[in-house]
Amino acid sequence: MAERRIMFVFPGQGSQYRGMGSDLCAEFSVARETYAEASEALGFDMARLSFEDPAGEIGLTRNTQPALLTHEVACLRVFRELLGQPLVPALAAGHSLGEYTALVATGSLGLADGLRLVRRRGELMGEHGEGGMLALGLDAAAARAIADRHYCQVASINLPEQTVVGGRDADLETLAAEMERINPRRRPVRLATEGAFHTYLMVEAARRFRETLDATPFAPPTAGVLSNYSAEVHEPEAGAIRTRLFFQLFNPVNWVGCLATAMQQGVSHMIEFGGGIGSGEGPGEKRPNLESIVRKTLKGAGYEAQYAAAINSATLRAAAAQFAG
Repeated sequence: MAERRIMFVFPGQGSQYRGMGSDLCAEFSVARETYAEASEALGFDMARLSFEDPAGEIGLTRNTQPALLTHEVACLRVFRELLGQPLVPALAAGHSLGEYTALVATGSLGLADGLRLVRRRGELMGEHGEGGMLALGLDAAAARAIADRHYCQVASINLPEQTVVGGRDADLETLAAEMERINPRRRPVRLATEGAFHTYLMVEAARRFRETLDATPFAPPTAGVLSNYSAEVHEPEAGAIRTRLFFQLFNPVNWVGCLATAMQQGVSHMIEFGGGIGSGEGPGEKRPNLESIVRKTLKGAGYEAQYAAAINSATLRAAAAQFAG
């Protein structure tokens, strides 16, 4: 165990689904307690939203973000309980919303404070967002060059050859038309979002969010937490953490840069907590959101690290068994 350099990984929007967390709460009291804490902090029934989603609103940004944070923390707490021994990661990282979970996981943010932060963040992103996002099969430099010509902006660097851009709808349409002329085999993919997240169109949301950030206490993290904005480890001071989260809202998520830093720091194992993607409806039919892009990035760099999913009851038990030795 001492020779392992472990990184905890937390996904962002796009990994939510109806039924998320229901299997954990059926089996583990620590998960039920986590959902009860979330409900108390936010003033609504987080379990009902996550398990049943009766009004079809889990996909709204104001709900998606606290629902995912709750599920990710529940998965982490179940994992620690199953492991039965302390496991302090060398690093923690999250994609967009997941960065907040990484801060909760390392003790920088309390769960209630983290939930209130992301609830407000999601409200502002939904209220003040406009436009949308496109995934392009281009590296960041090439994506930036074409985005600049259409008043769009790089929003997320997910893979060395996959970059997400954001902008107003009309601008995205002209950008997509140019992409199809240049390379019809690599058509852009429109993402289901309430706006052009992590672009200049989020500046007003960030301005309003600053007040909530400034009022929220942060402690020094117990492990290195990677900043999406800088792709470096957060400085431990509360003010520095706040400013990086502020800038994160209207600047690209540099996920490739975060993984480069993880490799530089010699991470040997990664564990992804929470969320899930795939066409299956139940938690047991989901697969981890970030695993594919992480593996592709590591392979492209010629770097080896073990990856484990901890996103439902079965994978949590398997991960705990893997790391118990």
